[in-house]
Amino acid sequence: MILSPGQFKQELIKDYNTVNLRMFDIGVKSQKVDILGEKVIIFATHKRISSLKYLDESNRLITRIVDVTIIDSFKMELKKIMEDKYGMKVLSIMKDYDPEIECSVTIIILDQDARNYISGL
Repeated sequence: MILSPGQFKQELIKDYNTVNLRMFDIGVKSQKVDILGEKVIIFATHKRISSLKYLDESNRLITRIVDVTIIDSFKMELKKIMEDKYGMKVLSIMKDYDPEIECSVTIIILDQDARNYISGL
């Protein structure tokens, strides 16, 4: 799929939000996508699931395990989209989430410079 950088970023924002809606019934509050060489970086502000927010106060270890499990599932979904929809070869996806400020950073590492996949870069 050949897209301009702006189109790609907008489509990826929609896809990221769709995965969140499917997994949590909650979309993200805001997102920003940056492209740096072979890396696609997504900064997102989320709304914490209220039951996890409540449990964070009494047992962060349990919610951390849940967070890691959710993140792993999310990364698998996102990798499938990147490869199937955009035709990009993904080497790795790294994601971390800070429940205190409800922000995450996702780094998608491609096999080559994103310019080779996206027109106009």
